[in-house]
Order: sequence, then C-alpha cells, then structure tokens
Amino acid sequence: MSGAAFFDLDRTLLGGSSGEVYQRCLRAEGLGPDFDIPGLSLLNGLFGLVGETRMSMRLAKASSRAAKGWPVAAVERAAAAAVPELLSLVESFVAVEFAHHRDEGRPIVMATSSPKQLVRPLADALEVDDLLATTWSTDDSGRFDGGIDGRFVWARDKWLEVRDWCTEHGVDPRASWAYSDSYYDVAMLSGVGHPVATNPDPRLAGVAALKGWPIRSLAKPPGVVTIAGRELQELMRPLSRPELIPNAKIVIEDLDKIPATGSAIIVANHRSYYDSTVMGLLVSRSGRSARFLGKKEVFDAPVVGQIATAMGGIRVDRGTGSDEPLAKAIEALKAGEVVVLMPQGTIPRGPAFFDPELKGRWGAAKLAAASGAPIIPVGLWGTEKVWPRSQRLPSFDVTHPPTITLRVGDPVELSGSDFDADTKAVMAAISALLPDEANQTYEPTRDELMATFPPGYTGDPMAEHGRRPGTDT
Repeated sequence: MSGAAFFDLDRTLLGGSSGEVYQRCLRAEGLGPDFDIPGLSLLNGLFGLVGETRMSMRLAKASSRAAKGWPVAAVERAAAAAVPELLSLVESFVAVEFAHHRDEGRPIVMATSSPKQLVRPLADALEVDDLLATTWSTDDSGRFDGGIDGRFVWARDKWLEVRDWCTEHGVDPRASWAYSDSYYDVAMLSGVGHPVATNPDPRLAGVAALKGWPIRSLAKPPGVVTIAGRELQELMRPLSRPELIPNAKIVIEDLDKIPATGSAIIVANHRSYYDSTVMGLLVSRSGRSARFLGKKEVFDAPVVGQIATAMGGIRVDRGTGSDEPLAKAIEALKAGEVVVLMPQGTIPRGPAFFDPELKGRWGAAKLAAASGAPIIPVGLWGTEKVWPRSQRLPSFDVTHPPTITLRVGDPVELSGSDFDADTKAVMAAISALLPDEANQTYEPTRDELMATFPPGYTGDPMAEHGRRPGTDT
C-alpha cells in the first residue's frame, strides 16, 4: 500500500491564520457582526504566537451555531473572495513540498478544523487531491442550521478522519506523511510513519524533540532552523553591522541594488576565506536572508558545518559532479529566496590570483536560466588583507584594520541560452565593480604569490597558473 501526505492549514500551509481573512470576507457579504468583537484581535494575535488553544478551538467549534440561518451561497461567495489573499499567505516552500510528494506518487490531502464550505475554494486553488474538514450542516432551504455534519475535525477526531480516509482509499498510514504546527495534532502525527512538526507551537516542539520528529517551516528550505518562526539569519540581523567588526573597515556601496523582495542570485569574486563573512553581512544589511552555496569541506567541519546547514547553506561536492546543489538552489529561487555564490568556485592560486581577467563557471548562468531570477554582481576587494589563504586564522589588527569594499551593481543582462557567454558577462560585470588596480596587469612578488596558497604549501607557485578544478558541464 502506498502513502499520502496530510497537511494542516493555519500556521502550516499558511504563514498565519485564515480566520481573520474569512471574517472580513463574510462581513462583506453581510454575514456576522459588523463591528469588532472585543478581544478577537488579541485572540488572533495569541494564535500567531503560540498556535491553537482550547479556548480558540471552542470558539471555532461554536462558529457553526453563529452561522445558523446564513445562506450557503453567500458563504461560498465569501470563501471564493478570500482565496487571493489566502494564497498570498501560503508559505514559500509549499509548492516544493507538494511536488516532492507528487513525484513519489503520494496524494496531497488538506486536513483542517475549518469549515469545509469556507476552505473548499482554497483547497481547489492549491490543487490538493482531497479535503478533510469540518462540515457545517444545512437545512432544506439552503441555509446553515447551526449544527455539524460528522466530526469536528480537530485533535483526536482529525486523526480519526485521516485514518478513515486511509482505509477508504487503500492508503497505508505508516507510509504516509503528516504536517502540523499544533500540539493538538499529536494523535495525527503519531498515527503516520513520517510526522513533521511544522512551525510547531512550544508544546509540539517539546514533543517533537522527545520523539525525534523532524522540525521545519514550509517558509524555509529543509534543514533551516527557526525559532518562534524566525530563522537564525533574521535573529542575528541586529548584530550584522560593519562597525561591530573590529578587524576590518567595511565599506558597502549601492546596497539598495539588492532586491528587497523576490528571488535574486548574488555573485561576487573570490579572494579569501573571509569572503563568506562579509557577503553574509552585505545580504543581512539588505534585510534579506540568503542560501550560500559552499564547498563540502565547510559543511563537513564540526560545529561550523552544523551552523552552515542550520542557516540554509547548500553543500557542494565538486568532486561528484552532482546536480543536487543546483536543484536545491533552483528550488530556493523559485520560492522567492536569495542565493549567493562565487562563480570562480575557489580562490585563485598563484599568478591567477592577480589576473585582471576573472574566469567563472556556469553555475550562476544555469541558475538564472532555470529560475528566471536576476543576477546581481558584487565587486569584493580587500578581504585577503584580513585573512590571506596562507593563514589558518584571520588577522586581528584592530589598531589599523584594513579596508574591505563591497560594491553592488545592476542586474546582468543575459541571453539565457549561451551559458559560456552569459558567464563571461557576469564576470565582466563583477570586474567593472572592482577598483582600478584590480583591472591592471601586476607582477607579484614570491611572497605575494605564496600568500595565495594554503599553509604548508611547498610546490612551485608558477606551476599553479590557471588551475581551476572541476568542469562546467
């Protein structure tokens, strides 16, 4: 028997509650009170912070009595009117998660305590395969009669609805997945083989930790840690200030060229181990969070690797030639996120480090072609003065800190069909953002050449000219 995927609605598929949206649309149809109910906004705010409570669910169950006498047709019109706003609340990675399950042959089922007559248009818009929801009963005149037909689909009764649906459709619960934010859905989550605590309330987070259930948010890629709905990059943003970095004077130019919303591919030249630090600062100062493509060595390192994963980094193993990192980056871009990468792939060594012509790989061009996201170039200069490749740790000269500049450019115009030409255009755009000295031929000293190699290097620095591991294909 195959499995299915069951999704709760509020705070799971949606980044909040559908209740306020439905209330406004019902009012527009002349249904419900035309005044604000005392304490309702406070209750909705509490739901946003801690999720469902017994009090809020008692009110939800009693809503069927409040709807007594309402015309079914008017409620259906309100439900349809709510769809555009509700779709704007759907979490960014819902479509990605749905696609994964469909690729595995699992039907998608929405399971919610909300009235079926209200949520049906949204379920249709999301193209779920079925809907399990509370059904308000009606009389012969086409009006609601104040009762509930069947179960109030909440807590254990939601699990019973899921269990019965599985039996009816020949689906194995142990091969199924379930997603919910609520402690009251522990029965449903325990009943399937693959429970996912999604943006969990505090009590569900505790249960998930004890049972070893995965915890995630459908607003973020898998693996990204969130606290109270906010990821680590967001929580650290107040501390991401150039003046708080004592060993470098960081100058950022044209920060407003990074899009405030929507997907973007940010690319920069690669000069130092310190590049990721200052690029993270740049993105944070723009008010965005980003997914950094990084070498496997970073993700495999103790502590640092776990932090990189928790912040949504994408691990790249150049030796395997796998397309998995590219696929993950495309998913992030299609979800409206920012992806950061260094098209050079690695810090140039030896004479190549001083070559005015920057050479890059096709990754950024491929991502742009697959996602439609713009490529935003950044000219990065001076990081090697803080952390040259020849040092195991960065320098900490706080009395005379070196200057690092980051200059953001306009989106690069691409053909979308010729990856080689597009990559050259990207690298040219980065070069144009660098200071004049970067674009002039320079003969380095042996000490300057040696500073571009890892600690302990004993080879011939001139023999490394043009070294670029990996392939573009």
